[in-house]
Amino acid sequence: MVSNDNGTPPIPPGTSGEPEKEIPRKGFWKTLAVFFALFGPGIITSNVDNDAGGITTYSLAGSEFGLSLLWTLIPITLALIVIQEICARMGVVSGKGLSDLIRERFGARATFYLMIALFLTNLGNAVSNFAGVAASMEIFGVSKYLSVPLSAFFVWWLVVKGSYKSVEKAFLVACLFYISYIVSGFMVDPDWGEITAQFLTPTMEFTPAYLTMAVGVVGTTIAPWMQFYLQSSVVDKGLKPEDYQYARMDVVFGSIIVNIVAFFIILLCAVTIHQAGIQIETAKDAALALAPLAGKYCTWLFAFGLLNASLFAASILPLSTAYTICEAFGWESSVNRKFAEAPQFYGLYSIMIILGAAVILFPDVPLIPIMFYSQVINGVLLPVILIFMLILVNDRRIMGNFTNGWTLNLISLFTISALILLSGAMVVSAFL
Repeated sequence: MVSNDNGTPPIPPGTSGEPEKEIPRKGFWKTLAVFFALFGPGIITSNVDNDAGGITTYSLAGSEFGLSLLWTLIPITLALIVIQEICARMGVVSGKGLSDLIRERFGARATFYLMIALFLTNLGNAVSNFAGVAASMEIFGVSKYLSVPLSAFFVWWLVVKGSYKSVEKAFLVACLFYISYIVSGFMVDPDWGEITAQFLTPTMEFTPAYLTMAVGVVGTTIAPWMQFYLQSSVVDKGLKPEDYQYARMDVVFGSIIVNIVAFFIILLCAVTIHQAGIQIETAKDAALALAPLAGKYCTWLFAFGLLNASLFAASILPLSTAYTICEAFGWESSVNRKFAEAPQFYGLYSIMIILGAAVILFPDVPLIPIMFYSQVINGVLLPVILIFMLILVNDRRIMGNFTNGWTLNLISLFTISALILLSGAMVVSAFL
């Protein structure tokens, strides 16, 4: 059996018949119940990408360029769906994480250097997320010397003392709080006619500032760590080939939701801060600037969203790093294990949290260079990982009948080529 002629990967065989007939036979409500029982990895992975760095990027996009970058969220959503679907499919079919497959297919040396680069870039992102915790709590009058240690202990305790099910439930609850940005967007009573026109009409400004920001919006939405975490969490959740259709729905739903949140952050800053001509540099600046323009409640909602996103990402990024490195070297990696059963896994998770939080507590910490170099490594790493993924998903020894068809390969190649160009542009623009 080979891939379908239309390029869609074959759905895992069920008890009988084609997969398209399986859903109607089960009934809508039963299908929906199964989906809610199996969803999680796709939605969590996508939403956590709206971390402190992502919120800052979207805030700057709206405050500096108004609504002109809204249209970029359409191709970004499509690209995210394509990439995340490949990871979910490899997870349910192989039962292995991405770094595990890379080690088996490309050898220990390539994997070792890849893991070093991933550790460094994730550490930089972890620092920026604890910086987001500190910045958001300072808006509420809480010192970073109190908020950062408490938040670090909370995210450590959540994972080390929990099981996969309890941790996933906590993360799914955190996803709900992104609604604060959607509420904030409606509070400013925007002109929906103008917003719809800008969203559906691509416009380009061929200036270094505009192109750099466009690259930044793409780069903050599709990051290297996401591919490793998604596939590992699919495996840790225990999803099987027969669950593939639900895993795919989870990925599509998550990719759309994350960009809806990005849409409202850009919108909010565009119709308030941009129109007022105020210059900002961080998400904290954006929150404070909203007070005289949209009211203190809008500021509090924005700050709460930043706190939630920062805590969420401060949990996931170290967890993703622990998953990835442990899988690469064949160590036990699961939140369903006790500390004594997976010491390397929990040790790496603890080290990432301790280092990320400790850096923020030093006075005059150079956050800009840390974020700068982590984004540069992100830009270099992403194309390499995407090429690895495309090779792996077309390897029949791993995927059997679930390889890409020619249509999906063309879409994947186009997506990867575009992201390689954008990642290269992001690295160059970062140095310039």
